[in-house]
Amino acid sequence: MKFNIFKTFFFIIIFFNTNFSYAKNISAQGAYELKSNSKKPNISILPSEVVKLQLSSLQNNNSPNIDSGILQTWEFAHPKNKSFTGPYDKFKNMIKKDTYSILINHKSHEVKEMFKNENVATYEVIILGKDKKFYKFKWQVEKYNKEGPLKNCWLTTAVLAPKVLGSSV
Repeated sequence: MKFNIFKTFFFIIIFFNTNFSYAKNISAQGAYELKSNSKKPNISILPSEVVKLQLSSLQNNNSPNIDSGILQTWEFAHPKNKSFTGPYDKFKNMIKKDTYSILINHKSHEVKEMFKNENVATYEVIILGKDKKFYKFKWQVEKYNKEGPLKNCWLTTAVLAPKVLGSSV
């Protein structure tokens, strides 16, 4: 009996210690622990696919994890863009604020190419928000031209604040 109590106590200590260590690791590294679920930039992803991937991810923001859509969008943000938006936590807060929050769990989207050359592509994006209003965004991606793992990958450099187009009802 004494031996079983000791084993149970030992198991509880190991279990809680492991869970606290995991929680500490998640909080210390933030969302970067979830990156394994994200698609990574690579040279085979076309500029329009980058925009559509980001939009689909934001449309299903909490699948498979909470804010995984925002994280996926962050994965394809150009380093130049990241320098303006700040680290991931600041980016996440920016997306969740009024201007860009319409993108989170929106009902549908349509992407239309406006301009494209070998280094830059610009798209008009129409969103049907949860509020049943249509919004128009300008979305720009650029080919990353510096050496490193992102070389020749298409990444988002700008998403201009939306214009309200009207109600769907």
